[in-house]
Parts: sequence; C-alpha cells; structure tokens
Amino acid sequence: MGDDLITLASRLERRLLKAKATVSAAESCTGGLLTSTLTDISGSSACFNQSWITYSNESKVIELDVNPNTLAEHGAVSAEVALQMATGARKKSNSEIAISITGIAGPKSDDSRKEVGEVYIGISSTMYEGAKSKIFSGDRKQNKLNFVSLALRTAIDVWDKYHISTKNELEEMDEETTEDESTIEEPLEIVEEIIEEEQEEWEEDIGENWGEEKMLEPKEIPEEIDLEQNAGIEDVNWNEQE
Repeated sequence: MGDDLITLASRLERRLLKAKATVSAAESCTGGLLTSTLTDISGSSACFNQSWITYSNESKVIELDVNPNTLAEHGAVSAEVALQMATGARKKSNSEIAISITGIAGPKSDDSRKEVGEVYIGISSTMYEGAKSKIFSGDRKQNKLNFVSLALRTAIDVWDKYHISTKNELEEMDEETTEDESTIEEPLEIVEEIIEEEQEEWEEDIGENWGEEKMLEPKEIPEEIDLEQNAGIEDVNWNEQE
C-alpha cells in the first residue's frame, strides 16, 4: 500500500503543528480507526482536537447537524452527507480542518444501491470544502484500513494545496518529515513488517481501484437545522448500517 497509516498521520500532523492548527474527525464505518491513528503519535495532543463516531443516521443528525432530508434523499454513504459531517465537526470543534469518513466496509451492504467498498471522504477546512469518492475491493478489515489511508492522503493534499503558501515551505516540511521517519522507534518497524507481509494480499484486493478515485465538486451546505422543528426526519432510515 505504500506509506503506512502512521507515516501518513505523521505527515499531516507535521503540517498542522507548523501552522499551529488543529484537526478533528467524524467517522462512521471506520469506528474510530482514523482517530486512533492520529492519536498514536506522541505529541498529537498539540494538534488533534476532537472526534465523533456517528455510526447511526440519528447520531449524524444529533451530533453533527447533518440534515435528515439529505440523509433521506442521498443516503448515509454519499458526498453530501460526508461533507456535512466534516463541516459539522469543524464548526463544533473550532478546528482548522476536519475529516469525515462514511462508507460500506462490508462484507455486505444493507443498502442495495451502495457497493461494498464504496467510501466518501469529506474535508472541511477554513480554506476548502469538498468530498472524494472511491471504491475498494478488500474485506471488511482491509477496507477500513484503505478508507483511513485515503482520508489521510486527501487531508494532506488539501492542506498542501490550500494552506501552504510557498513551494519552499512545502519542500522544507517534507524534508523534516523524512528525517523524523528515520528516527521512529521500534514499534513502527514492527507495523511496517506486518504491512509488508500483507502487502501482496492487499495489492491483489486493491488492484486498479487505487486509480479509480474521483474528486467531487464542493457542495452548498444546507442551513443548520432545528431538530425540534425539522420536517422529514421521520423519512430517514435510522437502521441503515455501514
């Protein structure tokens, strides 16, 4: 899979620390794996702010202000919901960037309209809002790992494009990250060995899917809703699982 999750998280946090910025997360199908990855790094408390695991549709509405009409129209696994999850997380945490993940990890989909392995990554920052979609073909565990990897890569790409002012600053940051990676302690080496052992299986599962990603145009975000007076909430399928 190339860079492991710890390395990707380190690269993102290096950027945030340099900018004195914070990140928050809103997860559904990954169940906290993104949050765990971001906080596995020593010193992450300086840039990691807050996270939500909103597995049910109801929790997405209550905790992140996702519009229930959007859920009813597009389903939980959609660009629209991913973006609203990220926007809600950023606004509630007052972070500079928030990452959301919503998808179908498998082994089956309770919603016949959505494919197993389909994921949407939402990014909301002070400079950008948008979503990315991709379909993977691994098993449940592998899909969750792939979803988090895609989320971290997407966040790094957005930060580099919209939050770093000069090319020299980016090059300097990448050099510092490389130096840090060379001094990481033994536990990371163990993780890398595990990844190398499983890489052949992952490559077989992922195949060409890594090249099938699609950036979605930023969407207009519906106005914040009043849950007590919200119309359409009874139309949402609260039992939809990811």
